[in-house]
Amino acid sequence: MTLIVETFFDVATNNATYVVCDVPGGSCAVIDPVLDLDLAAGRTGTTAADRVIAHVEVMGLTVEWILETHVHADHLTAAPYLKRKLGGQIAIGEHVTAVQKSFAPIFDLEDEFTTNGSQFDRLFADGDVFRIGVLEARVLHTPGHTPACVTYVIGDAAFTGDTFFMPDSGTARCDFPGGSARQLYQSLQKILSLPRETRMFINHDYGAGGKRDCAWETTVAEQKSDNIHVGGGVSEEEFVEMRETRDATLAVPKLILPALQVNIRAGELPEAAANGTRYLRIPLDRL
Repeated sequence: MTLIVETFFDVATNNATYVVCDVPGGSCAVIDPVLDLDLAAGRTGTTAADRVIAHVEVMGLTVEWILETHVHADHLTAAPYLKRKLGGQIAIGEHVTAVQKSFAPIFDLEDEFTTNGSQFDRLFADGDVFRIGVLEARVLHTPGHTPACVTYVIGDAAFTGDTFFMPDSGTARCDFPGGSARQLYQSLQKILSLPRETRMFINHDYGAGGKRDCAWETTVAEQKSDNIHVGGGVSEEEFVEMRETRDATLAVPKLILPALQVNIRAGELPEAAANGTRYLRIPLDRL
């Protein structure tokens, strides 16, 4: 069965959220939802997530899963908000524990935070299979960008998170803690081994530096032939040299500090202090 995919592109974060269903009125999964954050004002919002909710309600869908492809460093996840509004289980790859162990000390969370992934409803291992209504979904562990990255293969589509960008934009950075250009190359090859006609849905796009409109759907065949970083038979050594050289020039994502400390909690915001206000921590001189 060909699945139905609806895309919600958040301009503020250049992030694509997907609602994947079997049939109208059937079961669905929401992949990589966004919680709005005005960093200057310290204010969260739900405009992006409410667009998803409205679509789910209009289509009469039942949310079974809220899926994270990895612990995002460029936006806060709206997974808990969607779960409260729509139900469903929040899931991520089992190696989220490695990301939690890397960042809990940076944010000084050790006394209040467990690093066993228990904040999520389900931790997926490589090769796990689950269902979205009548659709079968398979999990591929695709690390390199982060240790926890997974790709969800659902029907004729693969949701690849940050591993791939559009062919003219290349691949993900690998300079975060636990990242590895060599691992990413191997993960890219795993994805490229899927059938050539597989539709690929990516997590971010920036319009190739403003040269075109933002896009988020491609195919395995297009990536295999045209991806500027790995297409056309680029070797592992060539890729690793390119990726590590390029990563050394990249700026830190502007939302990385708020995003990581929220997203390792499966999107739950910190508990309010005695004065009723919630606070995020900004560690100085650590990244």
